[in-house]
Amino acid sequence: MIHVEQSQSAPLPALSEQICSRQICLAGDVGGTKTILALFETGADGLECIKKQQFSSADYQTFTELLDVFLTDVAGVEIQAVCIGVAGIVDNGVCETTNLPWRLSCKDIGERVASRKVWLLNDLEASAWGLLDLPEEYFVELNPDAHCQSGNIAVVAAGTGLGEAIIAWDGVGHQVLASEGGHVDFAPGNEQEIALLRYLLEKHPEHVSCERVISGEGLVNIYHFLKHIKHLPVAQETEQALLTRDPAAVIGEAGVNGTDDLCVEALRLFCCLYGAEAGNLALKCLPYGGVYLTGGIGAKILPVLQQGDFMRRFLAKGRCQSMLQTISIKVCTNPEVALMGALSYAKKQTG
Repeated sequence: MIHVEQSQSAPLPALSEQICSRQICLAGDVGGTKTILALFETGADGLECIKKQQFSSADYQTFTELLDVFLTDVAGVEIQAVCIGVAGIVDNGVCETTNLPWRLSCKDIGERVASRKVWLLNDLEASAWGLLDLPEEYFVELNPDAHCQSGNIAVVAAGTGLGEAIIAWDGVGHQVLASEGGHVDFAPGNEQEIALLRYLLEKHPEHVSCERVISGEGLVNIYHFLKHIKHLPVAQETEQALLTRDPAAVIGEAGVNGTDDLCVEALRLFCCLYGAEAGNLALKCLPYGGVYLTGGIGAKILPVLQQGDFMRRFLAKGRCQSMLQTISIKVCTNPEVALMGALSYAKKQTG
């Protein structure tokens, strides 16, 4: 297990002089909403966090611009390795981000930090590596009938987008398989969800993906759908808050707190769809080692995930229900699992 000491946001006027002779790794987690970058030093006692900073991704035109800001007070520091998890398809060391107008490449980042050891990972691939190192205290079990088993692991992450990955077990160790499973077709499971699909087809006639309903954007889409069909009365206080704050956060908070009936129903339907898609992925990889929910939403709506709708839809797979009944489903409560996974991957690659 990797030991990391979180550094405080202390003044760093001479940081480059302090660490210029140490073994330094730059790790990152690039998402549509936020980006976290951190410098870690390899030491006798493991890894120590030297500097960590969180950014609002939308505030920067390019990743290079953001990286330059992060590196401002560490000019001259020798960075031996870089590994960054990024929300998007990584192809031959290049990623065009899904929910940002950014292009990241190993070549560009390597030139900026003067290192040849640079890796870009899909963000769910990074999260998967991070999950393997996290202690049990960072997980909450959703399945009361779960049995501890060895085998493949499925990772599903609802956040700004929807990510999916598989951690394959070969009998000796794990291998992480990245995917873009969040962009598969949304498959409704009842009349209400069929109506939701029709509603979304008006906006996205070519393709309605699972990400359109199981993500921050998805929660907002569900709310507006329920409002459109006049499912429940609209609260004006919520409507006003939607104009000034992150809409997904407004709906999620009201749904968890029970202060707005329409938000409560939107969040309940969201959990149903989340459970159904987690069950779909489970059928495709038979994750006897467990299903793990990461991403920014799961931990925030944990009380609602525990109410049963998620599990009910996860298990609603007809003749395969009995196979799914004992599979562990855990919510990861560590918001930096992708960052730690990027660090873990770099450590494995550099020995």
